[in-house]
Amino acid sequence: MASILLASTGVMAQSGNAPTGPAAGEFASAKEVRAQIAAMEAEMKPGQGFAWRPLVRDGARVAAIEIWKKPGRPAVHQAEAEYAIVLEGAGTLISGGTLLAPVTRRADLIEGDRIEGGTTRPLGPGDVVLLPAGMPHWFGITGDRLVLLGTKLPAR
Repeated sequence: MASILLASTGVMAQSGNAPTGPAAGEFASAKEVRAQIAAMEAEMKPGQGFAWRPLVRDGARVAAIEIWKKPGRPAVHQAEAEYAIVLEGAGTLISGGTLLAPVTRRADLIEGDRIEGGTTRPLGPGDVVLLPAGMPHWFGITGDRLVLLGTKLPAR
């Protein structure tokens, strides 16, 4: 099984608005990151558990802000590795093991009911996660939210 790197320093709906920050470029300042997080949180509807918006991009490669207020479903991305840095908040990562009751939602997303036999780790600001393509994973929320800078990387 592929390995996972985790370095410690611990209902899905996408935001439908067009990127407001430097999403067409290769750089976002700390001020722009904070402004995008604040704008996304202000736009989230009551009960909305997840928002995603590109921050910077290079063609199909996108680094996006992800705001989790509710845990999502356990997932697998068969053709993409996932790299994330925890920016704010706290949560839990379960990774590895077996995805139970898998259902293909899109070509790039398989979701399941739960993960059996995975490794559980706490998440907090500064933590770094690299999930190889095909690895089951789930992000839980242990505070009011978990804010990630997430990037999908095509498998080679």
